[in-house]
Amino acid sequence: MSLEDTRIKIDAIDQQLIRLLNERAELVHVIGEIKKKDGLDIYVPGREDKLLRKLCELNAAQQGLLTEKAIRAIFREIMSAALALENSMKISFLGPAGSWTHQVAINKFGNSVSYVAEASTEGVFSRVACQGVDYGVLPIEHSTEGAVHHTLDHLVDSELQIYAEILWKVETVVMAKGDAASVKVIYGHPQMLAQCRPWLGQCYPHATLIESASSSLAATHAESEPGTAALGTPLSAELHSLRVLSTSPREHATRARFIILGRRSGAPTGHDNTMLMVHARDRVGALLEVLQVFASRNVNVRQIENRPVPGDLTGEQARFFLEISGHHEEPSLQEAIADLTTQGAKVKVLGSYPAPGWVEER
Repeated sequence: MSLEDTRIKIDAIDQQLIRLLNERAELVHVIGEIKKKDGLDIYVPGREDKLLRKLCELNAAQQGLLTEKAIRAIFREIMSAALALENSMKISFLGPAGSWTHQVAINKFGNSVSYVAEASTEGVFSRVACQGVDYGVLPIEHSTEGAVHHTLDHLVDSELQIYAEILWKVETVVMAKGDAASVKVIYGHPQMLAQCRPWLGQCYPHATLIESASSSLAATHAESEPGTAALGTPLSAELHSLRVLSTSPREHATRARFIILGRRSGAPTGHDNTMLMVHARDRVGALLEVLQVFASRNVNVRQIENRPVPGDLTGEQARFFLEISGHHEEPSLQEAIADLTTQGAKVKVLGSYPAPGWVEER
């Protein structure tokens, strides 16, 4: 087959794709109208994850040339376009533009929906609470720093809940206007510089590393100063019109967890986790008593985080954040919560959400 014949065949396939994509959009619109009529959520993370897994399995069964990452990226944008068409969806994130949270939000929701940057955790909570956006995206844990306490504390004081969760492998890029040989200075957030220092020392041995207040400010330096590069996200490089010179090796990647903040929990999927706040008296064996309640109900406690209680100057109170396997509507978990309440503890459900898998940036 000649080059021209091959191009004609590709054009014909593209015409079919456009027709099928519009047919799919029409069907999604019908589903959206039904959901609106019944008061259901337009965005359902459990359904989305199940669909993406099914499509990847179908591609593997057909021995397709496209990778799983490519399939997920293509259909993420198809679903993003459908969400934007149906609901004019808006997502708030902890900014500035080009931040890791912004990168994660786009990876989850695609490029077709609208995004609103907020300078603080409070801003994201406020924006979702007043219904200025549909959902918010916030960090909740980092593998090197532990829990993001601002997010946890705001969940306690808010009626908003965790609607979904995103697990993310963070791989940092070096970006600049020029080429790698011209880099004499690399700006980066202190935490990012610390994580990447061994790798940067090997790849850019003659470059001076300078701390910057944020990754966005580092990118601004690289954008305007000759011989300067910055550490940050691929998205930040795109927004600042910078070239990605190199990407951190996988052994230098760190893991982070983000939540999708909503006005209610996600619906049960059969593979869920639940975040609870348990407020009890701080005494010997207090945590053990809490854990025994869940163990007696055969409920798995996946993670524990301890936080001080605001205003408790005597230190007589303890606040535990527990991530539990299961949905808060399941009988075993409801019974465990009732037992804790009977024992005098205060329990608040901070959200139930589909249990996700790790997502690699590249």
